[in-house]
Amino acid sequence: MFRRLITRRAARGMTLVELAVAIFVLTIGSIAALRAADQSARVVGGEMPRLLARIAARNRAEELQLLAPFSGGLPGQVRLGDHVFTLTTTTERTAAGLTQTTITARSDSGEGAQLVVYIPRVNPR
Repeated sequence: MFRRLITRRAARGMTLVELAVAIFVLTIGSIAALRAADQSARVVGGEMPRLLARIAARNRAEELQLLAPFSGGLPGQVRLGDHVFTLTTTTERTAAGLTQTTITARSDSGEGAQLVVYIPRVNPR
């Protein structure tokens, strides 16, 4: 008798409720996968302006290290690729006699980078 009950259930197949639950679980899994893919695309999509901002900040640091006494005429905005970056520089003297320079590069869309460099003090002649 017990074997007949098991055999009938196995032969009967899936009920409509079981099918609905399976579809629901697959739907939730698909939505989670699509959201993860969308989030990663957004993160990767914003990487180019951040990378260009780091390059712009590093370029400004090199300019300041090379042209320290004559750096007053450097432009406040630079163009890299199709992005325009606003560069701001703040300086502060350290106890060791160096100049701590903080360079901030920010694009119009909001992405940016910040770089801190230490520049030796140049004695004017």
